[in-house]
Amino acid sequence: MSNHPILGAVALGYAPLIDPQRMVTATRLTVFPLRPDAKLEAPELLAAVAELWPAGERAVVLNVLNEGLLEGLLRSQPPANLLIELPAFMAGDATHAELLLALKKNGNSLLLKGRPTAELPAELLPCFKYAVLDLDDESRGGTDTPLPKLQSGLRSSDEIDAAFKRGVQGAIGWPMHGVYVPPENAPKPEIQADLQVIVELMSRLDQGEDIERLEQTLQRDPSLAFKLLRYMNSAAFGLTVEVSSFRHAIMLLGYARLKRWLALLLTTASKDHAMRPIMFGALRRGILMEELARGIDYSEMRDEMFVCGLFSLLDHMLKQPFAKLLQSIPVPERVRQALVDESGPYQPYLELVRAIEQESVYDFRSAAEQLMLDAEEINLCVLRALTKAAQLE
Repeated sequence: MSNHPILGAVALGYAPLIDPQRMVTATRLTVFPLRPDAKLEAPELLAAVAELWPAGERAVVLNVLNEGLLEGLLRSQPPANLLIELPAFMAGDATHAELLLALKKNGNSLLLKGRPTAELPAELLPCFKYAVLDLDDESRGGTDTPLPKLQSGLRSSDEIDAAFKRGVQGAIGWPMHGVYVPPENAPKPEIQADLQVIVELMSRLDQGEDIERLEQTLQRDPSLAFKLLRYMNSAAFGLTVEVSSFRHAIMLLGYARLKRWLALLLTTASKDHAMRPIMFGALRRGILMEELARGIDYSEMRDEMFVCGLFSLLDHMLKQPFAKLLQSIPVPERVRQALVDESGPYQPYLELVRAIEQESVYDFRSAAEQLMLDAEEINLCVLRALTKAAQLE
């Protein structure tokens, strides 16, 4: 990832765009200015975003919270896979009409953010693909539009379910908030069979069992073996030779490195469709935690931070509190401290990742100061993590 000057002047956040089948169809990247008087250049932002989302590839929703930067984006020629959210007050400003029509002619689709105070001119409506409304917009006044709706700012699976019941086309947000607490008198959840194989493999690796026993365990679920090898041969893994078998993987990686990839499998192998956005989040958390640990000299700690980020949503995925969950899943002590006790050296990094997900510039600043990391360093880590996660998927 190249350096871009704008990355030192903004805070980045991200969230998934989820469809009614709970598939993640795009990533929403939110850009906050760190200073209200900062002069932010649209070409610099477009260059940074283009490295992660090249023209003609996956869609990205760009939520820019700076009027000057938005104005610059409207005057540029962004790639067609970039969907820019435009606040209703700017969309309703007659001085922007010509720019919006030019973008439409260029093949760009915009998203109308919020409710306009008056009806948009009929010729401008085709410039917009969706209207993006947060929960407050639902109760505010304003003029409705015939555009299909996306709901933003959602923080739980209940909020996402309710949004789809209201007929929205997509939800922007995360289906988890805080620590998972099982309902009273809830039956003990069963871990599905393929996930049990991974937990057993992790335990056997932790105990240092021989390769033959490990292979026998994995052979109970050939699809998992295939997925593990696919991960290892992906561009994100960075190996210079192709891994041809589980035994070959152990010879190349050793037990310690292999455990982190079993951890990745555990957090991405669920067949429950409702878990897709959580798996999306867990993968990015793990890679982002590892990227933030680049300055740490010990590779063991970087691997542990990867696992810490990955497992930080495991309570929601397996519907058990961490204190109980980690009795059967082996994790390093520093990971246990972060997930169970909310303490230890990895906890501040986890707080920073949560601030980035929640698109909270106040919490971003606070967590960055505690870790003595600057915005450019953090934002580069965010963009690298999003790139690597997309390669793994």
